[in-house]
Amino acid sequence: MTLCYFDAFSGISGDMTVGALVDAGADWAALEAALQSLQLDASFRLYKTKRRGIGASKFCVDFAEQKKHRHLPHIEKIIQAGHLSSRAKTNALAVFQRLGEAESQTHDVPIEKVHFHEVGAVDSICDIVGACVALDLLNVAEIHCSRVNVGSGTVETEHGTLPVPAPATALLLKDKPIFSAGPQTELTTPTGAALVTTLATHFGTLPAIQLKSQGFGAGDKDFPGQANVLRVLIGERSGAVEATSVSILEANIDDSTPQVLAFAMERLLEAGALDVTLTPVYMKKGRAATMISVIAAPELSEKLAAVLFAETSTLGLRILQAERRVLARHVTEVETSFGRVRVKYNEQGNFAPEYEDCRQAATAKGVPLRTVIGEANQIFLSHWKSNHSQ
Repeated sequence: MTLCYFDAFSGISGDMTVGALVDAGADWAALEAALQSLQLDASFRLYKTKRRGIGASKFCVDFAEQKKHRHLPHIEKIIQAGHLSSRAKTNALAVFQRLGEAESQTHDVPIEKVHFHEVGAVDSICDIVGACVALDLLNVAEIHCSRVNVGSGTVETEHGTLPVPAPATALLLKDKPIFSAGPQTELTTPTGAALVTTLATHFGTLPAIQLKSQGFGAGDKDFPGQANVLRVLIGERSGAVEATSVSILEANIDDSTPQVLAFAMERLLEAGALDVTLTPVYMKKGRAATMISVIAAPELSEKLAAVLFAETSTLGLRILQAERRVLARHVTEVETSFGRVRVKYNEQGNFAPEYEDCRQAATAKGVPLRTVIGEANQIFLSHWKSNHSQ
């Protein structure tokens, strides 16, 4: 599986994304042909430049003055008419849909009436479509992103002077990890924010990959103290231990019933927690209590904290930052006499039948759960030994 990691240490924009992906190996001729098929009367340039000594590719769109304001249906027709792969079309349409929703909420108008202003201009259409085509050309199956540097200060728009991040950008990055460092200017644009929040499945540290290439996409400006580039890393998923950043939320509770705590655990898992545990502890004055611990992606910390406050009696909690080590896992199916059962396993030979499959089979056939688990274990182990024998 090919994975792309966006290292947005100096922000992200549409043209930076296209430049970085071509720099990392996407076929420029194929990309240019795809963009020409949009029939926007535009031409495209890609050239090498430097930002603080780092060689990077700069993507530019040249076009004559055209209709500046477009509605979402018009942009969708342009994309649908292009000679693009189905995946590139689907991704580009999804990015514009998300962008339209953010603009709609920002300006308090129905999405079909949103004038896309800058993001509806020719260069932004080409940035978004170009990024989606480049990812397809690289056969990227999974996208991750670092924390996003949004910049600071103000930005000039058609609506006047706005704070950074601009309102639409802030909406797009809701629940994502962001920070501000470097020059007082806009580092992440609405187009860049829409691309990464639509297409990336994870935000945080670089996952374990076998690195194949890297690329740098140059921004318009060259800042004195910071390389204004977006870096992309392209690699293959490996079976190595994966290190991911997580948040741990903890609270000690001495006045809730087991039923309340069990329900809170269910709500936390439904809200996206990676794991939830309940541990008996003793508090001051010898009071018996329960410590509830929640492991979560950092961007979900506030959402899960709200669930904890709503579903338990705690008046405070701790949020700790930690790293999680995860072995690459696979799923297969075994055919038992009670039905099919999924089994999770890794390359080291550790495995476990899926509990829900075993429970459903045991209930349907009227046999003990341990009987189903035992047979699934035996069949999987037999297959494993057969496939890994010398």
